Amino acid sequence: MAEYTPKERLARALTGQPVDRMPAVSVTQTGTVEQMEACGAFWPEANDDAEKMATLAEAGHTVVGFEAVRVPFDITAEAEFFGCEIKDGTKEQQPSVVGHVVKTVEDIEKLRGYNLDHGRIGVVCEAIKILTDKYGEELPIMGSMIGPFSLAQHINGDEWFMAIFTNEAFALELMEFTTDFNVAYAKKMVENGADTMVIIDPTASAQLIGAEFYEKFVVPFHKKICDAMHELNVPVVLHICGDTTQGLKLMESSGVDGISVDQNVDVATAVGLVEKSIIIGNLDPVNMLWNQTPEAIREQSQKVLDAGVGLLAPGCGIVSKTPTENLQAMVEMAKSHKY
Repeated sequence: MAEYTPKERLARALTGQPVDRMPAVSVTQTGTVEQMEACGAFWPEANDDAEKMATLAEAGHTVVGFEAVRVPFDITAEAEFFGCEIKDGTKEQQPSVVGHVVKTVEDIEKLRGYNLDHGRIGVVCEAIKILTDKYGEELPIMGSMIGPFSLAQHINGDEWFMAIFTNEAFALELMEFTTDFNVAYAKKMVENGADTMVIIDPTASAQLIGAEFYEKFVVPFHKKICDAMHELNVPVVLHICGDTTQGLKLMESSGVDGISVDQNVDVATAVGLVEKSIIIGNLDPVNMLWNQTPEAIREQSQKVLDAGVGLLAPGCGIVSKTPTENLQAMVEMAKSHKY
């Protein structure tokens, strides 16, 4: 079989085509303190400065060995863009959303007319352009964004979960707004060079809201993003936290090419539940990648590979204190695996 570039290999793997071996990537956040120290780009500055963001993303490749570069490192830029209050991150901790801006349909209207060149949205797109200019011919350039359901929750606050049950018109209006933003943002990332799109939608869980509400408030909106990306020949990966086993068929129905599952999901079961989407994961980022030895990680990686995982990867965002040698153990196992 032909030997592919990392860019070709990942694109083929995500779209179900034969490849020479498994790509070694992380579809979730890649930044660690050891990478920061190696490349000189640190959080929180690397969340706000395009050059530093690109430098730290590059370290995932040059220091760890991932066969892709990926930005950003957190899921608050979108909420910040719309005026939500953000608790600043640190060298070891990502920022978080602590204030919200929408309570009514009228509040949604006030957010329209945005400019994607502004704020950290613009910074992420600029970082993608920097990475594309340097690595775009050889490596996959992953763009990532919070999904529309979780963005709606960031914008609306804890009232969001009650809204989908009691105020359907408002909830659907907010989902339309966040999804239109997601589509525009994703297209902007692709214009700047992203060739793979990752949707991180942590609270959009059928386990959390139930299958009926997932089918109404999540599936059609994820499908809208997937359709827009597929028109541009960009594969889409979806990550949702928790035990998503019962929701995998619904997740796949939106048209995603890959489904990233966390450590609470049994990989063999997951593989058996989907038809076309590849299953990605699912090494525990805390109890395995952060706190175990390279030997233990190799052993667990082999179990996940034997279970039929499509891409060996962390089950969620990498913990900032994760040792480089632990991530490299996972990378080595992926690179040595032939389907």
